[in-house]
Amino acid sequence: MSHFQDQKVAKEINLKDLYRVIKKRYWILILFAGLATIAGWFYSSINKTVPLYDTSTNIIINAESGYRNTLQVIIKDTTVLEEVIKELGLEKSPEALAASINVASIDDTQVVKISVIDTDPKRAADIANATAGVFIKEIPQIMDFDDVRILSSAKVDPIPINESNQSKIILVAFIFGIIAGIGLIFLIDSLDDSIKSERDIEMLLELQVLGSISKMNKKNINKKKLKTKIEFRGETIGFK
Repeated sequence: MSHFQDQKVAKEINLKDLYRVIKKRYWILILFAGLATIAGWFYSSINKTVPLYDTSTNIIINAESGYRNTLQVIIKDTTVLEEVIKELGLEKSPEALAASINVASIDDTQVVKISVIDTDPKRAADIANATAGVFIKEIPQIMDFDDVRILSSAKVDPIPINESNQSKIILVAFIFGIIAGIGLIFLIDSLDDSIKSERDIEMLLELQVLGSISKMNKKNINKKKLKTKIEFRGETIGFK
């Protein structure tokens, strides 16, 4: 037998042994996979990702860069945000509201974007539009400047900017359960010193097994009886 054939036979034997070991205690694999999946679902439910929604409104501030930067700071000032809170009936402090708002010029132009991130897409759009409206109304009194207008209003975006990781956690837990189950199966099998196959006998006694007797059960006995009847009837017919 060539080296290639030897490798092929050894590979087939190893695969059969692996399959036999897993099949013998497959319930451990199912148990671990099920428990790990349930644990992953429970963990992901407790630590569920809160979806966040982003939207923005654009305004035009017709002023030079330095003056425009000053006006942008005022957009997030307490004076403006307190009016926004009153107008929308928000249960937030001006500081908490300011943390959810970002103000920036677009490519150093006179267009200023007021972006809002919130857990509710409609509320995010309302805050962005209300902030722009209150700023335009209050800025003439604060800075004696009124050359500000809305370029585009914020719209409701129903798609969250962050993805839910619940399904990923459950999938990782399921895979971990399978790996842990297989590992435990092979650990138990390695600690089992009982003879499991003809190959084990040959390795232990260093003798070749010439034959084996199949395990007798009710199904095998019935098959044997049926075969005997058929052979006996055939011999009888042949005798006649």
